[in-house]
Amino acid sequence: MSEEKIVVVVDDSPTVRETIAFILKAKGYEVRTATNGREGVDLIRSLHPKVVMVDGMMPEMDGFEVARQVRADPELAGITIIMLTAMGQDIDRRRASDAGVDHFLTKPFDSQEAFDLLEQAFTG
Repeated sequence: MSEEKIVVVVDDSPTVRETIAFILKAKGYEVRTATNGREGVDLIRSLHPKVVMVDGMMPEMDGFEVARQVRADPELAGITIIMLTAMGQDIDRRRASDAGVDHFLTKPFDSQEAFDLLEQAFTG
């Protein structure tokens, strides 16, 4: 599979992380996972994926900080960041936007909407 189809999933919940990875792999994506924000940033820096799907609420380094660090690194320009979170208030959406998140999906999210966002990211 081409590196162009790599998606990094960052989520501290093993169930959520593994479920998303399983579904994305079944749809033909190459998936790499990280269990926390720091690991996620390191993985993103090493792989330069096209898309990152990140949980908003994680201990130590949350998804907002992951997004800020990705956006602060010029070598990672062009990565699409999709936040998947249980936080769905307007203030959470603003925080995500301010951090550089491209798309904000509230859990439980519509899987078709997530697939549409992935396709948009990969097809331009």
